[in-house]
Amino acid sequence: MTIGEVIRRATEHLERRGSETPRLDAELLLGKALGLERIELYMHLDRPLVEAELEQARVLVARRAQREPLQHILGEWGFRRLTLTVDARALIPRPETETLVERALVLVEGQTTPTILDVGTGSGAIALALADEHPGARVTGVDVSADALSLARENAERTGLAVTLALGDFRAGLPAGPWDLVVSNPPYVDPAERDALQPEVRDFEPGLALYGVDAFETLVPAAVPVLSACGALVVEVGESQAPAVARLFAENGLHEIAITRDLTGRERVVEGRRGV
Repeated sequence: MTIGEVIRRATEHLERRGSETPRLDAELLLGKALGLERIELYMHLDRPLVEAELEQARVLVARRAQREPLQHILGEWGFRRLTLTVDARALIPRPETETLVERALVLVEGQTTPTILDVGTGSGAIALALADEHPGARVTGVDVSADALSLARENAERTGLAVTLALGDFRAGLPAGPWDLVVSNPPYVDPAERDALQPEVRDFEPGLALYGVDAFETLVPAAVPVLSACGALVVEVGESQAPAVARLFAENGLHEIAITRDLTGRERVVEGRRGV
């Protein structure tokens, strides 16, 4: 069986099993099995696979057919300019969170050495992207999960970026700061919505990072007092949550409140600044 035939059959199989991106999944999984980039697959579509290569490809495709996240199978995923280790210890970095990072960078633009606190750092994606794209920033990431922090430390070592990582639960308060920016992608999915989630999310990603009740009602009043005089707070929110979170910002004395849509047009990020 050739590379082209394996891609075709795997694509058809994954499409039947509910993958939203079956062709991409098939190409990336076969590339992992063979140690090839996607472009290299297309350069050798007629190359026959030996039995050992076919077996490795079957194993990976079978895992994806069980709806295990593609990113977990590959073991890494791109986020902004970084490639990060990804596994079940923390949420998979998503495109909407890149929008959060974009707004965070704007909020500290022009500051030479801003102090930044990433609340619920997970894999470290946000903290590391900010350290990478604003080299003078002094970034701290906190998370309630020791497992997530271990993954974040691995990613800090992998990328060679200097960030401080610490165990901490925002529901018990935030480090005193003062922080020029507090950024967070907190657990904002209503537990009642669990059954409606995709199996990749529901069955494989950590519930501690997904599900939360009154997360913003706790986070916003905790963040405002630890901001510097003109410090900013920026958070990722779930679909339809932005207006309520924006009101919370206003009720807690934040100004210049804005809502940003992600690339799909959904209201995804809310920001505000302390001071006038």
